[in-house]
Amino acid sequence: MNMNDLKNSKAAVSTVTINRNEFDKPTENIYEAISITAKRAVQINSEIKKELLEKLEEFATYSDSLEEVFENKEQIEVSKFYEKLPKPHAMAVEEWLMDKIYHRNTEKDA
Repeated sequence: MNMNDLKNSKAAVSTVTINRNEFDKPTENIYEAISITAKRAVQINSEIKKELLEKLEEFATYSDSLEEVFENKEQIEVSKFYEKLPKPHAMAVEEWLMDKIYHRNTEKDA
């Protein structure tokens, strides 16, 4: 999944109750389902963080003086955009429920 898909995610911005039976249906194990979505959430978070740092790097000023701190409106807009995105765990849960996360059990495959 690329960054545009993540930005256009329909994941909930606030807490949502999910049917446990629906959530663990693909694995038949709630702990395995949670583990898979948690790992995906870490991946999503690192992708978002990497992109945010790249964008903020454009606004970086390298000066030896801390006397002058100025506000860059574009930098503030970028930061606000990323703050409003759904949380990575919500995106991962949405992907899981839409069957967009590939997973396999290596113990069952052996």
